Amino acid sequence: MLNIPQIYGERILASWNGNEDAAIFSLDERRYGILTVDFITPVVDDAFTWGQIAAANSISDVFAMGGRPIVALNVVCFPTKFLELDVLSKILEGGFERVRSSGAFLVGGHSVQDDEPKYGLVVYGEVEKSKLWRTSGAKPGDKLILTKPIGTGIAITAIKADMIEDEATLIQATESMKKLNDISLPDDLHKNIHAATDVTGFGLAGHLADMVNENLDCELSLSKIPAIKGVKDLADMGLVPEGAYRNQAAFEKFVECENKDNFSQSDFDMLYDAQTSGGLLMAVSPEKSDELLNHVKSKGFECATIIGHFKTGTGKIKIL
Repeated sequence: MLNIPQIYGERILASWNGNEDAAIFSLDERRYGILTVDFITPVVDDAFTWGQIAAANSISDVFAMGGRPIVALNVVCFPTKFLELDVLSKILEGGFERVRSSGAFLVGGHSVQDDEPKYGLVVYGEVEKSKLWRTSGAKPGDKLILTKPIGTGIAITAIKADMIEDEATLIQATESMKKLNDISLPDDLHKNIHAATDVTGFGLAGHLADMVNENLDCELSLSKIPAIKGVKDLADMGLVPEGAYRNQAAFEKFVECENKDNFSQSDFDMLYDAQTSGGLLMAVSPEKSDELLNHVKSKGFECATIIGHFKTGTGKIKIL
């Protein structure tokens, strides 16, 4: 365990010791500040596209809390001895494009020499206190909506191994990862989201485990979870990243499935697959779930789906 004191204070709502997507602190009577940082190693060959993906991945935590990004700083590790500076320029240009598309401003950053390139952002955003989403807060009866298909970890593994034969898999994975999680909800729909997070390194199961509690289960329809085209076949070939196995070891204690014979191993691989720049996972009041889903789809999230619902329970993810 880290020997670092937990941070408490009347202005601090969430810090490193919690299960939230970012630090949250009070600014005034009306607003919270949101502060987050993330960076990743290359996930695609094209430098500009990787910059877009890394930036979208970093900004996502602000959107996952119902906020708007305001300013960002570059975080760069780059091997100038092995790669041309033109490559770095393309990475930063891709990141800049996503930051501006999010409505934020890129105002600086820091770089260091490293043997492997890494890129991401520090992002500051704000949210009105009445509009903050947290990972906790789901209610019995709420529908669970996922906005993007899963399987990016498996797709990235196949990309690195040069084993993607279907160009459609590469295109869908890339487009999904670089898409900003900006669903721009009107107020009447925004307030019907009781809890939210984004699906990233801990996989769908890991992030959903943060949304259940000792009095709340989630019944998850495994067959309804949208997946990137072809990734289940890639998983069947063994192209499952190590992170998926780590996630399974950490989170399978939350997962119950009475009819495992109804599902393939790749179905469960998808459940634990570590995502890069994954979609939003939202607990939505049942009377507004269809309207909200249609709105999300109209914002370009064509794969958005209701994949389950919450009910009174004991903190389990029950596979249907």
